Amino acid sequence: MSYVTSNQPTGTPTWIELDVPVAETERAKEFYGALFDWEFAVGAPGAGQYTVCLLRGHAVAGLRPVTTGPALGHWRVYIATDDCDSTAKRVLDAGGTLIESPAEVGDRGRAALAVDPVGAEFGLWQGRGRIGSGIVNEPGSLVRNDLTTPDPATARAFYPAVFDYTLDGDDGQPDTDFTFLRRPDGHEIGGIMGVPQGAPSAWGTCFEVADADAAVARAVAAGGTAGAPSDMVHARLAEITDPFGNTFVVGERPGAGES
Repeated sequence: MSYVTSNQPTGTPTWIELDVPVAETERAKEFYGALFDWEFAVGAPGAGQYTVCLLRGHAVAGLRPVTTGPALGHWRVYIATDDCDSTAKRVLDAGGTLIESPAEVGDRGRAALAVDPVGAEFGLWQGRGRIGSGIVNEPGSLVRNDLTTPDPATARAFYPAVFDYTLDGDDGQPDTDFTFLRRPDGHEIGGIMGVPQGAPSAWGTCFEVADADAAVARAVAAGGTAGAPSDMVHARLAEITDPFGNTFVVGERPGAGES
């Protein structure tokens, strides 16, 4: 099992959360509980109350209550850092902006929200009481985050400047503009995909599932919409939109659905 028991190295996607209107929190719990077999717990007191999504009792994601402002339209990714303030300064020095400056989140950690130079939002997380997702890379949990943007060159300059990533092209897909992002130790943490001009820049989230076709059926039955699953090089993927208009991807590893 892919349990995480300590803070991830700086530059690793470590937590995901979804902005949910306060009045829709229970509906969101119904949808994602049906899709991923999650359970839920109150993560912090206050208006609306932050909801922690649990897989076998381990925190894997969060539902952030919101009352105003535009919907993000997708899950927000937080990238691990061992010094939130220092990394936030690197964001600014590299041409990004801060929506929320570094601040304590109770005893759970220190966080900031940023926007990169191509307009994609992401968070920074310096874990303490909560290290981030306690389970990854298995059904019902985070498996991957990739940035899609019509300006990949700018993104390829920004993220190495902030997180010391190295870049690798994808020789296996010569017809796509895709760049792997790797930590200094060589570990792949995601990638940057160039998309046509006019498309919004955003970090996407992929959840692992045991059976992509079954996940699509569950999502539709729970009130979402979905595209047909398709077989890619490394997984069988499908895009799902939840009842509130947020999109994400589910992925089934080759052979995962076989008995």
